[in-house]
Amino acid sequence: MHAMMMNRPLSVIEVLRYAAEIHGSGEIVSVRTEGDLHRQSYAKTFARTGQLAHGLDALGVGQGDRVATLAWNGYRHFELYYAISGMGAVCHTINPRLSAEQMLYIIGHAGDRILFVDVTFIPILEALADQLPKGLELVAMTDAAHMPDSKLDLICYEDLLGDHPAEYDWPDLPENTAAGLCYTSGTTGNPKGSLYSHRSTVLHALFVAVTLPRSLHEGARLLPVVPMFHVNSWGMPYAAPLVGASLIMPGAKLDGASLFDLMQSEKVTASWGVPTVWLGLRAEIEARSVPPSTLDQLVIGGSAAPRSMIAFFEDQGIDVCHAWGMTEMSPIGTTGQLSIDMQDAPFDDRMARKALQGRRMFGVDLKLVGQDSQRLPHDGVAVGELFVRGNAVISGYFNDEAATAAVMDSDGWFGTGDVASITPDGYLGIQDRSKDLIKSGGEWISSIDLENVAMSHPDVANCAVIAISHPKWDERPVLVVQGKEGAQPELESFHALMAPHFAKWQLPDDVLYVDTLPLTATGKVSKLMLRKQFADYVLPEAR
Repeated sequence: MHAMMMNRPLSVIEVLRYAAEIHGSGEIVSVRTEGDLHRQSYAKTFARTGQLAHGLDALGVGQGDRVATLAWNGYRHFELYYAISGMGAVCHTINPRLSAEQMLYIIGHAGDRILFVDVTFIPILEALADQLPKGLELVAMTDAAHMPDSKLDLICYEDLLGDHPAEYDWPDLPENTAAGLCYTSGTTGNPKGSLYSHRSTVLHALFVAVTLPRSLHEGARLLPVVPMFHVNSWGMPYAAPLVGASLIMPGAKLDGASLFDLMQSEKVTASWGVPTVWLGLRAEIEARSVPPSTLDQLVIGGSAAPRSMIAFFEDQGIDVCHAWGMTEMSPIGTTGQLSIDMQDAPFDDRMARKALQGRRMFGVDLKLVGQDSQRLPHDGVAVGELFVRGNAVISGYFNDEAATAAVMDSDGWFGTGDVASITPDGYLGIQDRSKDLIKSGGEWISSIDLENVAMSHPDVANCAVIAISHPKWDERPVLVVQGKEGAQPELESFHALMAPHFAKWQLPDDVLYVDTLPLTATGKVSKLMLRKQFADYVLPEAR
């Protein structure tokens, strides 16, 4: 029997229309490439989005066309999110930190028709000019007064809006119409595209808003440090206007001092980003001996945050919430809001829970699978590969059947490549990426667990653990350290720190020092690059 209810399709543009009508006090504050600070209400943003859609019509953009962006977090990028998807085209965000080879690949693979670019990234396109697809139109995201002198044929963003009317006849689209396209960073093989729908995007925003009310509520002032070119800034450009939270866009200034000053001046209440960003903010707080006065919560994702980092911010009165997910999951799948029964637990118990990746968000299912392909219990002990399914999880990669077949199981679950455990009360603990686990003498060692303890060393700014080949044990862990102010702590000091937490055979065999750790395009430490850098390294006992 079918129910007798209206069936209105979920649509991205309706999120912004709602914000414009209901959340009049909400705003977007942007640090612009022009050098100033720009303010704009959601109502004004909705009007400009209509003008932009008319401009896209004038350029011949049709439903299903891919329109790319190469831009920082800012109001113009936000307008593109809604105008492109709202008219039935596909917003394809490009990560400027990708290699030239990867960038050219995804522009070609996506079949982009137009590319919108912040002026700071124009040199990237100039270097690739002879290799860009023929007919690709380029729009500089600035006004006429700040148009750069470039050999590229550039259209001016503000001229594109011109005198077009604010009212636009937004089409009624089936909710499974494609709305956004994001590619993985392609650490192995070619980057792979996740093609999001209006339905998945709106549902993900609703689920995130329900799950993270401390960050997302009317009147909140949210600073997304995670870029809009990386997995839609974890869904913030959709969830924030939905609840009436203002967005404070930092543009290109992501260093600790700039973030601190922006948080202070704009009364930021919450901020989301990867651990490497919070290392800079932590150093700035230590230098000033005080945290930003209104900062209430940090959401940390992308990679596991060390317990020492979590404890530092908690000591400053800032709630830390782990989040875990993937590009293929839109991206958030779990969040670390403590359960009611844990909120009054002793500090160490709370920190142990916060060091995990949290509990599943509504609309996301999790399962663990062992080496024999059998499902494992959620008992906090069993460890297996993590599989996911849900309303905002991909069913396959865009135009890539081989990659799809490699990650989807026969029951339609997506294999994440993460090795994890899940406690009886639902807390996910990521042990490692399957390719980053270290197999020594037939036993597994978690590089993440070792890193988390090493990060509590007072002389460590950042670190990573990688596997080095061993003639007897197959692989052994080696610690790669970026010391504070050039410090090079002895291996024995790390062993002393780790001894209470690990068996002797699990401790790293050596420590190597680097000036800086290489980062991936998404701001994570690149173990792939470290393994290449130290490919010829020989362990002391094997020399």
